[in-house]
Amino acid sequence: MFYRATLREGSLQLTLEGDWLAGELGQIEASLYDLTLSSCSTIEIGTAPDLRLELSGAWLLYDFIERWRTQGISISYPQGVPPTLQLVTETLSANRSDFIEPEKNFRPVTEIGRNVVDQGRAVRAGLAFVGELLSRFTRGLFSPRHWRPTSIVRHVYDTGITAVPIVSLIAFLISVIIAYMGAQQLRQFGADIFVVDLVTVGVLRELGVLLTAIIVAGRSGSAFAAEIGAMKLNQEIDALDATGVQPIEVLILPRLIGLIIALPLLTVIADVVGVLGGALLCHLLLDMPLVQYFQRAEESIAAWTFWVGIIKAPVFAVLIAMAGTYRGLQVRGSSRELGRLTTVAVVQAIFLVILADALFAVLFMEIGI
Repeated sequence: MFYRATLREGSLQLTLEGDWLAGELGQIEASLYDLTLSSCSTIEIGTAPDLRLELSGAWLLYDFIERWRTQGISISYPQGVPPTLQLVTETLSANRSDFIEPEKNFRPVTEIGRNVVDQGRAVRAGLAFVGELLSRFTRGLFSPRHWRPTSIVRHVYDTGITAVPIVSLIAFLISVIIAYMGAQQLRQFGADIFVVDLVTVGVLRELGVLLTAIIVAGRSGSAFAAEIGAMKLNQEIDALDATGVQPIEVLILPRLIGLIIALPLLTVIADVVGVLGGALLCHLLLDMPLVQYFQRAEESIAAWTFWVGIIKAPVFAVLIAMAGTYRGLQVRGSSRELGRLTTVAVVQAIFLVILADALFAVLFMEIGI
């Protein structure tokens, strides 16, 4: 049976029990049609402890409740009824038009509202992640062992030392391209010497740190997201939680600190290689002596030119590490989600780096650096 029915003084007490599942709908519907309601003015719907109610069963119950109400029968629930039954039936009643055929005119508004809510939840989750990370970082100031020094050293090696060849190659090629393009234009005006200014100021102030950060975002940011996402899929992070180990302290913080250390060092290497690449092209293309090149480079570099790029590097490192690790923690369910969030991590990291660089440019211009 799917219910017990008791008639008392014009009120039918209907106690639902058993499995109200999709496979049983035919039998449930037939048994409800067999109810005798000619002498009933009220139906009180309750639930037994063994009731199993699916959405399909709730839909069927809702249809019968609406049919009984059109017959002039009032529906009530006993005080002790579990809130799930009342909540499901009332929710279906209040939102029936949404389930059946939503108004087309309101669909854009609905989508906008849903997107706003989703974005609000995403911002709140991101702020919670940042707050937890800052809390763990501050805790390490008073107890450095919480920073996991051994793990930090490994991540400095993974994100810094192993990236030296690709960073050096890109810095060399970009400086050569800049020097070549500048020489082609400035040579028309007899201003070959200003190619040195173009290369040194451009590399030291902007391109060295920016290109290094973009390379690291694509290389290490994606690695952070993929590693942590794979651990999430394999339930390794859940295992850390179960054993009382904080994943942010063990997995996130060492990667963040390691990248903060590695990126400024990579930036210095990119600056050096970039300046040397410009010197090589000026010597070969413009027949400029290396002594003259470096003398002019020393004259063109202001007091803050080098430090402007170095100041940006730790900020870029924080943005890259947080984007990669945060997206890795969001992985759920499948390897496809892992690939999608890894891509999102890289795109977000590069976007944040470029945005931060633009804000730094405005800031330094305003303060006259």
